[in-house]
Amino acid sequence: MKKTYKIEVDCANCALKMEEAAKKVEGVQDATVSFMTQKMKVEFAEGSDEKAVMQTVLMACKKVESDCEIFLD
Repeated sequence: MKKTYKIEVDCANCALKMEEAAKKVEGVQDATVSFMTQKMKVEFAEGSDEKAVMQTVLMACKKVESDCEIFLD
C-alpha cells in the first residue's frame, strides 16, 4: 500500500536525510521525500500497521532533522 503525507522541511538536504531515515524503518518498503512539493510518499510492506509504522518514521526523521514535521492526518 502506498500513501502520501504532507510534510514541512526547510531544505533539500534535510528532505534527503528524512528519506534515508524513513527507508530504514521496519515496515517501510520504500519512501520518497520531495522538498519541492513538501510531500513524503511511503510504500508500506505487506501486513504492516501503517499508523504504527508512521509514528516510528516520524521519530526517525526527528532524530536526523529535529525541526521537520510529518502531518499524519
